[in-house]
Amino acid sequence: MSTSRIIKIATRTSKLALWQTELVKARLEARGHSCEIVSMESTGDLQLSQPIYALGISGVFTKQLDAALINKQADIAVHSLKDVPTQLAEGLMISAVLERGPSQDLVIVKDKTILEDNLSWATIASGSLRRRGQWLAKYPNHQLVGIRGNVQTRLRKFAESEEMDAVIFAKAGLERLGLIPDNAVVLDWMLPAPAQGIIGIACREVDTEMQNILAEINHQETFIAGWVERQFMQTMMGGCSVPISAYAELNGSELEFKGAMHSFDGKRYFEVTRVMLISEWQDAGKISAQKLLQQPGATALIEEIRNKKWDEEGAVN
Repeated sequence: MSTSRIIKIATRTSKLALWQTELVKARLEARGHSCEIVSMESTGDLQLSQPIYALGISGVFTKQLDAALINKQADIAVHSLKDVPTQLAEGLMISAVLERGPSQDLVIVKDKTILEDNLSWATIASGSLRRRGQWLAKYPNHQLVGIRGNVQTRLRKFAESEEMDAVIFAKAGLERLGLIPDNAVVLDWMLPAPAQGIIGIACREVDTEMQNILAEINHQETFIAGWVERQFMQTMMGGCSVPISAYAELNGSELEFKGAMHSFDGKRYFEVTRVMLISEWQDAGKISAQKLLQQPGATALIEEIRNKKWDEEGAVN
């Protein structure tokens, strides 16, 4: 059912954010709703001198959009759901998601032979602690270096660098922008970030009209998967500063879940794999996290990780 209300959609200004917002806008307009895009730059877009995990704050890609919702400058906000803190700003909610895109990571390499020998030497670029921990668990002799910027900026930095042998991206972002090169390799062995590949739509909790409108475009299977993965991360007290990964998939009447936590150097990690009924989805992430934390050494590792201090370059102090 259409409304006379013009839906104001808040978004970041990056090409990927605008692509995702245009997709949401098209879905709403196809159902008879009028929309207007309100774009703005986030702290994460402006502060490029440090890795995200070293900034010491959460929601670096969402705070400005949250403020636009709270101040009623916008009615909804479109996010890459993996960037949204599990504890949303007071009065806001994730009301809908679109069908999930690719959840995997991929690596762009200048010479694919570095991937064939687990004991090879190479320099890999990534600003993600999750990717760092999993990569070093598989390739212990590789050096990980940070890289910041939007998708196009990171591709340019990699192409211009003489030191970087490879760079890791989320497949979804490159695919949506049509930027996957021939020398890209999908990392089927790497467990993704919670909610990776999911476009999430936030609105105000009191705006029931907007919630009903967003329900028209919500993909419920993806909503359940994202909920479970984000609940797992929240129970693990995770975020960009903790190397936590998770993936949930619905298969018939079952919900299959795998989650993990790695140390920064990849030498220690804990995993949990569970198969549950879909009807148990609302607590599935929490229960899975509790199972992982019961493993000897898991709680000690997460406390060790959270107590780490970072310098301006993102190195551990």
